[in-house]
Amino acid sequence: MESLDYVGELERTKSQLLVFAREMSSVYQQQRKQAANLDSFMEELRTDYLSVIQTLALVVENKDEYTRYHLERCREYGTALASEIDPALATEELQYGFLLHDIGKIGIPEAILSKPGPLTTEEMRVMQMHPLIGEQMVKPMRKLLDDRTIDVIRNHHERFDGTGYPDRLKAEGIPLVARIFSVVAASLKKKSDRSYRQALSFDEALSRLEAAAGSQFDPDVVDVFGGLMHRLPAVSS
Repeated sequence: MESLDYVGELERTKSQLLVFAREMSSVYQQQRKQAANLDSFMEELRTDYLSVIQTLALVVENKDEYTRYHLERCREYGTALASEIDPALATEELQYGFLLHDIGKIGIPEAILSKPGPLTTEEMRVMQMHPLIGEQMVKPMRKLLDDRTIDVIRNHHERFDGTGYPDRLKAEGIPLVARIFSVVAASLKKKSDRSYRQALSFDEALSRLEAAAGSQFDPDVVDVFGGLMHRLPAVSS
């Protein structure tokens, strides 16, 4: 009799375990579906946020004549240089940093952005706020981007000798991605036409970068870029 009771108890336990397993499987499948839906939602949200910010970046490009050296070239050159220095750096998020580097200029008065002559000391102080404004604009997107995106936006006007802005960072204290971008941005400016001069040739632009290595630019980054420049697409004016 005890043996029959024992067998019966095993069967009941087995039956309960099977029910529990089916319930757990159902819960697991529901969780997977919810997770997939959440991932899909987050990707859509990320895409929507980035589309808005990119649109704002284009507004800046059209607002300030000195940023009309092609945002796409900033992304293309910056990504190529980052890949050359460390392939792990060349993420999609970093490319957004290259595209959005001057997003903070949306908060700078038109009269300052479009002023034909030199800026006054006070106007320059206002202009130098744009990296901080840009950082604040994209901070709510930290979970969708990454810290390197913020580093480019905040620190792309720092100088290797510590005389840049907004934080007067120096040498390796400047995030590497910002040191990369500053070289790229300068090369694009030098190889594009300006109201006060014609575009420089490849050799002239490289010579200017090398002359500023150690003061404005990281010498190692300039050296790598010098070997890369001839493989990059030409810049149109």
